[in-house]
Amino acid sequence: MKVISLNTWGGRAGKEKLLTFFAAHKDVDVFCLQEIWSAPYDHLEGHAAGGLGIDHSQIMVYGLQEISALLDSHTAYFRPHHLDNYGLLMLVKKDLDVIAEGDVFVHKERGHIPQGDVGLHARNIQFITIATKQGNRTLLNFHGLWNGGGKGDGEDRLLQSDRMIQFMKTLANPYVLCGDFNLLPETKSLKVLEDFGLRNLVKEFGITSTRTSFYKKPEKFADYAFVSNGIIVKDFRVLPDEVSDHSPLYVEIE
Repeated sequence: MKVISLNTWGGRAGKEKLLTFFAAHKDVDVFCLQEIWSAPYDHLEGHAAGGLGIDHSQIMVYGLQEISALLDSHTAYFRPHHLDNYGLLMLVKKDLDVIAEGDVFVHKERGHIPQGDVGLHARNIQFITIATKQGNRTLLNFHGLWNGGGKGDGEDRLLQSDRMIQFMKTLANPYVLCGDFNLLPETKSLKVLEDFGLRNLVKEFGITSTRTSFYKKPEKFADYAFVSNGIIVKDFRVLPDEVSDHSPLYVEIE
């Protein structure tokens, strides 16, 4: 099973560039995408969101519809975390047997409206369980807390990791957890996931950056892929495509 995780940056690197990337990877079984819009938030034009002003002219405000239309061999599962139009998207090939899907909030609660910067919105984990010949496998799509204070530890991030672990304890089958964690490699918030028993593929494969040249800050990590016991990793790499300020992560599992 081939999986790509990508924070799309809302298409700010260029819509055509992003769509061309998806067209070139139609053979991928599952896409785990972050920063996906399904409609504009006109009342938030100019508002700060993750430290950037919202400029709808620079964003794929119908990214859900445009990406889904291109990947018509996949089924789209959209799980917003701010109001109804912004959040997580997983696209799963239609020939795969999806037996469960949903989301669980791990920072704040569903419907939370942040004060100040919109980037302080609630955070959820999106999950999909697929029946395979080797048994059921669950894929988890995640976009971790942004707090405006860098990518280090904090009480909210440690609590977020704890809530993630509490959810993963309920999974009865092997799983892959991937996405934009908004964390640096040495943080306790990541270490508790490793201590829980997950393999950190970014660390294991010696990855030196998960950001592209669009990202100008010195910290070159944000995106990770973890696997539980029972997942056989056939391939893991950071793809060179510059279609966002985040690099795509490619994971192939048996």
